[in-house]
Amino acid sequence: MSAHCQLTGRSPGFGNAVSHSHRRTPRRFDPNIQRKRYWLQSEGRHIRLTLSAKGIRTVGTIGIEAAVARIRARGGKV
Repeated sequence: MSAHCQLTGRSPGFGNAVSHSHRRTPRRFDPNIQRKRYWLQSEGRHIRLTLSAKGIRTVGTIGIEAAVARIRARGGKV
């Protein structure tokens, strides 16, 4: 599963892990990505989205229909 939110576009950030002796090694900051299943009333079917935790809260606020419209406007496939 790709660490990428379909709604908000959040993706991993990159940086360095810094040890006590200040040695730096590459590391990756992954967003909290979950797969979530929603009922899409207008199409009469379930859809499965890959969303970050913030994306799940956004769907709760604006509704699944508006969220799907945003995803499709960004060029995403639902």
